[in-house]
Amino acid sequence: MANTAFRILARTANTVKCGKHYVPQRNLNLHEHISLGLLASAGVRVPKFGVAKTPDEALQAAEKLGSKDFVVKAQVLAGGRGKGTFEGGLKGGVKTAFSPQEAKDLASQMLGKRLITKQTGEKGVLCNEVMVAERLYTRREYYFAIMLEILGGL
Repeated sequence: MANTAFRILARTANTVKCGKHYVPQRNLNLHEHISLGLLASAGVRVPKFGVAKTPDEALQAAEKLGSKDFVVKAQVLAGGRGKGTFEGGLKGGVKTAFSPQEAKDLASQMLGKRLITKQTGEKGVLCNEVMVAERLYTRREYYFAIMLEILGGL
C-alpha cells in the first residue's frame, strides 16, 4: 500500500522515471551570478563580481573589481565544477587568479569549451560565461538550498 502511494505521489510530483525509480526533475536552474545578484538585491552581503562572455570582458571585470586576488568560475549548470576538466586540458572550473591578466588567461581556457564533471557525463556542458569575483578570506561559509514541492491532484 505505501509503495503504491509513493508511486502515485511520484508520478503527480515533478519527477521523471529513471529505471525502476522516480527522481525529481529540476525546472528552475540559476547560474551562480544570478543567484548572487538576487541575494545582493535582498540586502545580503556577497562578494563583488562581474560576468564575462569573452576573455577581454573578464579582464575588464577584474580591473573594475580593483582587487589583487580573483576567483574565475565557469558558469555552467552542473555541480562539481571545481573538480571538473575542460576539453583542452584545464583542470577545474573554479580557479584563483592573482592579476586581471591571469583572470583573462583563465577565462580564455574556459569560454567556448566543454566542462566535464561527474554530473555532466562524458559530453560535458559548454561554458559560455565566467564569473570573475573578488577573492574573500572568510571565517565561515554557509550554503543553503530552498526546496519547494507542490503535489498536484491531491
